[in-house]
Amino acid sequence: MTDSAPVAVVTGASRGAGHGIATALAAKGWKVYGTGRTIADAPAGGVVVQMDHGDDDVVSRLFERVKQESGRLDLLVNNAAVISDDLVGPERFWEKPPGLADVLNVGLRSSYIAAWHAAPLLLAGDRGLIVFTSSPGSVCYMHGPAYGAQKAGVDKMVADMAVDFRDTGVSTVSIWMGILLTDKLRSAFRGQPEALARFAEQAETPEFTGHVIDGLYNDPALSELSGHTVIGAELAQRYGITDEGERRPPSHREMLGAPRPPSSVIVR
Repeated sequence: MTDSAPVAVVTGASRGAGHGIATALAAKGWKVYGTGRTIADAPAGGVVVQMDHGDDDVVSRLFERVKQESGRLDLLVNNAAVISDDLVGPERFWEKPPGLADVLNVGLRSSYIAAWHAAPLLLAGDRGLIVFTSSPGSVCYMHGPAYGAQKAGVDKMVADMAVDFRDTGVSTVSIWMGILLTDKLRSAFRGQPEALARFAEQAETPEFTGHVIDGLYNDPALSELSGHTVIGAELAQRYGITDEGERRPPSHREMLGAPRPPSSVIVR
């Protein structure tokens, strides 16, 4: 890595998707600031920042640190979210703890605050990108109304931020990730390698989205995608990106729904 390396902030990078994204970007030569409430499993090659995205003052200090240490910011990946252990289950929303709504704070509002602080740094460069990690839960029923509202809010935020960033060189894109082959999920198949291999054909490693984001940032036509919600597996096909073992994760568009295009109507 050199002083001219592009600089990224990846929120929620202590595990899961964020950890994989940060690791993949670092492997591609990015200087990565990875944030998380825990640092036990830090992403390889990244600058680890232990913090809580529910604290606006701490978020402000993060971007001031990036400015002081690196003097630039090229990419923000908004991935941090509070995900309850009670999220997945057959119960209806009132039968689950009300804490599931916390994802509307750290998950939706926190992404807005991070983008607010990142904007001046991104605008100072010739090219900038804000990526939000999302899912088809924004258009189909998935894990209940709080989760769905957060994902739908993220996708709409991307569309509206793109209007404000128009003609600035900064783009915003929401990426629907597929089923993530996390360490936790792999452990559920312990002792069943054949079952894991079959399941993996329909899933993505956490690093996969990081490679897609790197391809997106370097796309000469990036500005044409600004404001759009895209399916990561489909974008990977566009860039010729494969997952581990040269797998090509499938798009689940037919089963779960398609992203909604941004509206052309602008009311000031």
